[in-house]
Amino acid sequence: MTLTDIGPETATAITSRSPVKSMKVLFINDYLPQEMLGLMWLSRSIKDAGHHAQALFLPDTDWIQKAKDYGPDVVCFSVTTGMHLYFLDLAKRIRTEFPEIFILFGGPHPTFSPEIIELNEHVDAICRGEGEMAMVELLDKLSAGEDYQFVQNMWFRDRETGEIQKNSQRPPVPDLDSLGFPDRSIVYDAGSLYRDSDRKVFVTQRGCPMNCSFCFHHALKKKVVGTTNSKYVRKRTVDHVIAEIKDVRDKYNLKFVHFLDDIFNLSGKWLDEFCEKYPKEVGLPFDVILMANMTREHHIEKLKKAGCVYARIAFESANDYIRNAVFRKNTTLQQLEDSARWIKKYDIRLGSLNMLGGPGASLDDELETVELNIRCKVDHPLVSIMQPYPMFDIEEMTEDMGYAVAAYDDFPVKFNRTSSIEFENKRQIENLHKLFPIVIRNPWMMRFIKPMIRQIWLSRLYLVLYMLHSEWMVSEQAKLYANAQGLRGPRYWTTVDFIRRVSVKGFIRTWENMFGKVAQRVALKLQMGDERVVAHMD
Repeated sequence: MTLTDIGPETATAITSRSPVKSMKVLFINDYLPQEMLGLMWLSRSIKDAGHHAQALFLPDTDWIQKAKDYGPDVVCFSVTTGMHLYFLDLAKRIRTEFPEIFILFGGPHPTFSPEIIELNEHVDAICRGEGEMAMVELLDKLSAGEDYQFVQNMWFRDRETGEIQKNSQRPPVPDLDSLGFPDRSIVYDAGSLYRDSDRKVFVTQRGCPMNCSFCFHHALKKKVVGTTNSKYVRKRTVDHVIAEIKDVRDKYNLKFVHFLDDIFNLSGKWLDEFCEKYPKEVGLPFDVILMANMTREHHIEKLKKAGCVYARIAFESANDYIRNAVFRKNTTLQQLEDSARWIKKYDIRLGSLNMLGGPGASLDDELETVELNIRCKVDHPLVSIMQPYPMFDIEEMTEDMGYAVAAYDDFPVKFNRTSSIEFENKRQIENLHKLFPIVIRNPWMMRFIKPMIRQIWLSRLYLVLYMLHSEWMVSEQAKLYANAQGLRGPRYWTTVDFIRRVSVKGFIRTWENMFGKVAQRVALKLQMGDERVVAHMD
């Protein structure tokens, strides 16, 4: 990475000063089915400031020795609700092995449940929200031996007294181009499976103008950062995004671009420029997520010409009250159906994002969502179980409606297995979740769905069917990507790919049950490209 790969502001900072001592940062995380862009951007800022960063992914039987060999000054964990107890255990182990090391928690859980630092002696600091500028300031002060207790975006715990220093939030980074390109080497060097994957992830924006009650954006924007949409929602320039994709293609294996933006069509002007330049300068197939109330037919037509082969629309719920009053999606059924129809019209694979288990939703409401997907002829239905995460408005709404919510320590690790809310027909809704994509792809089953989901004793069978069917949809998707790349032959046939995936994963799961978690790393090679950062056969 040269100075031409980064933004002018960052380049100026690099050439104008260097730290007193270069600090060494170690990021420890579990392997995930998709590469971690947040970690990459943090690493970019850390390295541009003259410090060092390295990643270590678990499971790894030698992780403690590898950490000792690297000799970090700071160890960082990205923590999610449901996994926070696991990471606290890791922090305790790190403290045992490295008594003087500085331990920092970042990610969703510390951002929205900052009290985690008050409850655990092994966490020296937490970072809330964006961490690039805060991390560099902290490292600079640590390297110079200066007081770091007042770094914005961070809370600190005094090791001797246990007192907590709670600092304010700095404004979001206004110019995303100034951050440069994410440092992919930190992830690719630590995990070759990410480097070798044909499909790599990119984002073109930060923030979202929507006010969805179940999403982190409204809570981060209003309750943590305290800012407005004009400052919170930021878009990278088209030229910067394209330059990054070309840079990745030059350095690594890249055949398919997976955009993770919440709303790819956020700006019509930006989309027009992208659809004009991308096919000329990049020309790789890609997929996107679109917002129905912002989607117009000409958007779909332009995306198709630019190389889009798969587009997802957030249905969430077919019921107007649940979708708009509870989930606050601000979309009409007509907008959902129009967007879906246009995607199908231009021969783009149609995906839908759905959510079951919302507070106040009846079983009939949830079945309406199944019927909407069937009516729209969705190719790849994705479904989650709603979780009222800390500080999200949906948490307050759920409690105000009188539903019991599990304590954060009891939240499920996987949001697509069970609900953290106790409500009527909970087990039936969880069964419907497992049968959801199967019924949509096989509409004749709709007449049998009510008696089927009442069979609670069949829940494990439904889970197996859900995993198998999900693998079939992923195999269909893999064939689509292969065809878009001009790849042919039996290896890319849907049935062959499906048998390969299920056979290998089934063997690995059996191996894990017999011999432990060592095989997880092998299994991940077949999880790359799964949806919503969830491995279907986990």
